[in-house]
Amino acid sequence: MTSHVDPMKLPPLDPTDPAALDSLLSDDEKAIRGAVRSFLDKECEPHITDWFENGAIPNIRELTKGLGELGVLGMHLEGYGCAGMSATEYGLACLEIEATDSGLRSLVSVQGSLAMFSIWRWGSEEQKQQWLPRMAAGDAIGCFGLTEPDAGSDPGSMTTRARRDGTDWILNGRKMWISNAPYADVAVVWANAGEENGGIRGFVVPTDTPGFSAPEIKHKMSLRASATGELVLDDVRLPADAVFPEVRGLKGPLSALNEARYGITWGALGAARSSLETARRYAIDRHQFGRPIGGFQLTQQKLADMSLEYIKGYLLAVHLGRRKDAGLLRPEQVSIGKLNNVRESIEICRTARTILGGNGISLEFPVIRHMNNLESVLTYEGTVEMHTLVLGQVLTGESAFR
Repeated sequence: MTSHVDPMKLPPLDPTDPAALDSLLSDDEKAIRGAVRSFLDKECEPHITDWFENGAIPNIRELTKGLGELGVLGMHLEGYGCAGMSATEYGLACLEIEATDSGLRSLVSVQGSLAMFSIWRWGSEEQKQQWLPRMAAGDAIGCFGLTEPDAGSDPGSMTTRARRDGTDWILNGRKMWISNAPYADVAVVWANAGEENGGIRGFVVPTDTPGFSAPEIKHKMSLRASATGELVLDDVRLPADAVFPEVRGLKGPLSALNEARYGITWGALGAARSSLETARRYAIDRHQFGRPIGGFQLTQQKLADMSLEYIKGYLLAVHLGRRKDAGLLRPEQVSIGKLNNVRESIEICRTARTILGGNGISLEFPVIRHMNNLESVLTYEGTVEMHTLVLGQVLTGESAFR
């Protein structure tokens, strides 16, 4: 039976949440979101503009330790010092972190969803015990080496090689665009070991191993508050137990990428929310022609369109989170989330920039920073083109990849 409520007796709409999206969340989910937001407001928001402008976080180890104490590093994993939170709670954390900056969310995502997840899912018990508790606490930082200078969307064509030398492994090759690399303590590196050794294999590589180096990539105009590097492997000798014992082929790295893409589905919305709210407040405060620019129809249309796309993206993220918590989420569905939410979030940032006019390009406001950051997020963990073709294959039954 449908209940009838007098609309005049309902509470007024919150302009920051006109669709009442908060009603979708449990009290525990709201509490975790609030704890993450409080940490960011205290530890990161006062400094993030300088970190972005200077291209570095000077206290990265202290910050990572703080994130570990907060419990967000590998928070959706069970055991080994990890918090064991739900996928939805992890998604909400990603949204809040990226609302501060995509570079910070990249740090957390690479640590937890790529490096830690790979060890947690595919590592030996010894590898898990050695690394996961330290990484969850923020005492050790990880990175994930898959992308190469000539192998981005086609990781199967990687040229990094692993060969046997007695019981040891010898790694040679290069990895490119690796977040966390310049200060990482451990790298999960994927290399082609040849058909006789199972094809593509994953290795846990302490970064102080001779022959390993991670020079930082400079001159970035995006993700400047995140250190990005190249992994250089010159005859890196590893013991037999450095390899993941069971997983073979692209199944290993793609499983981790799927975890990271799920977090991005939520995270990109944080950048969009920050930009949307900045534009909304600006439209109310900024006067032209004797009135707030928020009173003009074109500005209201922009705000309405941005709000609609954010609402739809959030509903999609919650839906995918609930499916993931139920064990029903497929990789193709994660592609839907990554494709839609990053694409729409960057458009929200671009539209918000127009509302701010000339101020939109100033770091006094977060919009241009979020917009630039999302240019990277649009590309990494699968480009728009690749996720489009994943969905196209679902819709037609035909693969357009080859």
